[in-house]
Amino acid sequence: MKRSLLPLNGLRVFDAAARHLSFTKAADELHVTPAAVGQQIRTLEEVLGVVLFRRLTRNLELTPEAEAALPALRDGFAEIETAVDRMQSGQGDKVMTIGAPRAVIGKWLSARLAALGADAPEQRFILVPTDDGTDFATANMDLAVRWGALPAEEELSGARVAEEQVIVVAAPAAAANVAAPADLLTLSLIHHPGESWQAWFDGHGLVHKDVDGGLSVVDEGLALDAAASGYGIARVPLTLARDDINARRVVQLFDGIPSDDHFWLVAPPERWRQAKVKAVVTALTA
Repeated sequence: MKRSLLPLNGLRVFDAAARHLSFTKAADELHVTPAAVGQQIRTLEEVLGVVLFRRLTRNLELTPEAEAALPALRDGFAEIETAVDRMQSGQGDKVMTIGAPRAVIGKWLSARLAALGADAPEQRFILVPTDDGTDFATANMDLAVRWGALPAEEELSGARVAEEQVIVVAAPAAAANVAAPADLLTLSLIHHPGESWQAWFDGHGLVHKDVDGGLSVVDEGLALDAAASGYGIARVPLTLARDDINARRVVQLFDGIPSDDHFWLVAPPERWRQAKVKAVVTALTA
């Protein structure tokens, strides 16, 4: 019989009746009436073209064909239960799939999720790098971190992580020799997509002879690591730099510049309404 035609409900009733050898006890287990069980069994026998039970005076007896089929049927139900458990475990209340750029995962998100996990050890997080633009449907995400303006997509709801600033950072040894913006003219520059050193020097009325020189990296996280290693100076969002600043791996130079862009926690409305998503968003924006 084709999979699409399998009478799964009838087979489930048959399994219960076969275990109890009683329509009444099967009905109690399934929370239906004995008459409903009897009707399901008669319909199943008609569909399959076989007799499943011999109706005796006080009880039921399985036919040899029905008894021979039971082990495989029960193995099949066990496999279905396992498959359903696996599907549910991926989106259960204690499992959160969060997408974020690698720099955000490494410099901000992981430490905060570790703190959440310490308070709720049963909570499980799955992190998905989204530098390539992975969407919710593709990665089955509950929540994502995005950089920019308020997401314009109607299918997403968002909460801003914090008021953002873009700051200049350097290793403590390099920072010790910086007293004014002009001192940066002699330091190596660290570049990453989305930040312009030219605009920064123009804003301070300075001309850097090699403003495009120095080290180029793929994201803010690597820019922070390069600055901490002593390569030079980097411009990065304060949100990502805060932990490195607190750990004295880097030092902030000068006041930050308020940013029109921010980090946002975003999710489709149906996920945004989930208690687990609300709890994590509240914790990450506190």
